Amino acid sequence: MSLSTKHLLGIKDLQPSDIQLILDTAVQFKEVLQRPIKKVPTLRDVTIVNLFYENSTRTRMSFELAEKRLSADTINFAASGSSVSKGETLLDTVNNILSMKVDMVVMRHSASGAPHFLAKHIPAAIVNAGDGINEHPTQALLDAFSIREKLGSLQGKKVAIIGDIMHSRVALSNIYLLKKMGAEIMVAGPPTLIPVHLKEAFDVQVTYNIKEALQWCDVANVLRIQLERQNQVLFSSLREYNLAYGVKSSLLESLNKDIVIMHPGPINRGVEIDSDVANGKHSIILQQVENGVAVRMAVLYLLAGGKTLQN
Repeated sequence: MSLSTKHLLGIKDLQPSDIQLILDTAVQFKEVLQRPIKKVPTLRDVTIVNLFYENSTRTRMSFELAEKRLSADTINFAASGSSVSKGETLLDTVNNILSMKVDMVVMRHSASGAPHFLAKHIPAAIVNAGDGINEHPTQALLDAFSIREKLGSLQGKKVAIIGDIMHSRVALSNIYLLKKMGAEIMVAGPPTLIPVHLKEAFDVQVTYNIKEALQWCDVANVLRIQLERQNQVLFSSLREYNLAYGVKSSLLESLNKDIVIMHPGPINRGVEIDSDVANGKHSIILQQVENGVAVRMAVLYLLAGGKTLQN
């Protein structure tokens, strides 16, 4: 089997069979990562450039580690300190990099649609590592992998996405993926942070009551408040947000069931989630980070052609 697309630009463009293939392939790579020698020669002749126009810690490190585990040659590019600061355009930058015979570009950019623009103009395979407020497909894939690993499947599972839905590319990619794979979705947060069209456009449930969402769900995926993307005041204060929408241990203890707690990071402790919840027994936040490497290995491997795995 192979992917139906040359690029990974977003979950919106994937078929359910593509998602299933990536998740199943990631299982094999997670087994590789448990070995004493965690490296395979699968992408030994492939050159990948990590093109990051936005700050990143987890995503960038995860992709770099995935590439090294697959034995790919990597080039790391950051816009700060490059010719971008002198006015060089995105297309010129990438064409200069491609002249070095690069096979794949992993790209993060503040402009929604930037990876799609590149895919139309250059021959290399493009992996979207986050574009503006549009999508973050590999985060959704690793979230889905983590849910499936914990609960056995995605079909029929109830997932609450809580927090800043308005500005979250993680939320959008998760909604696309979970709907395609048969899960139910409820979004929760302040009315000012949930798009008014969301319920009708994506057939998801909406609530402004966090306890209602937690009581309903099997999994709570908690998102941070993206202050850097907000150009107006959308709630009174971070303290007030924590009081009304923060996930606290006392709130979880008031439920009549246990739920799985997730967070894509970075965590603002004491705002959207308290430390004892993030570090608690129901949290799989660190497992998400671990699974991110295996999922990104699977994505790179499949986009590079997906031959038989070499041990």
